[in-house]
Amino acid sequence: MRPNFNTSREQLELISKIADRAHDLEHGAGARHHGQETMTWLMDLSAVMNSCPIDLAALLAADDANFAHDVFGIRRHIDRETGELGDCFLPRFAK
Repeated sequence: MRPNFNTSREQLELISKIADRAHDLEHGAGARHHGQETMTWLMDLSAVMNSCPIDLAALLAADDANFAHDVFGIRRHIDRETGELGDCFLPRFAK
């Protein structure tokens, strides 16, 4: 099974904002964004959306602790071969 990266335009807009926020949280606001790292966030979040649907709007609006739990948990537990989450990780904003 391969990851599914298909998203709607609305989902992609939210995923892009989440990726930007995750980058800022990890590296500090104003830190330079690197294309490869941004693409990795976009791909990880898109793949997970298709294997474990997430309430993207609620995730984006979450406080830093809950936001970090989900985005860094996704990064830590995603199987990039399948796009699925492992180690019984379940994002707090999973639908």
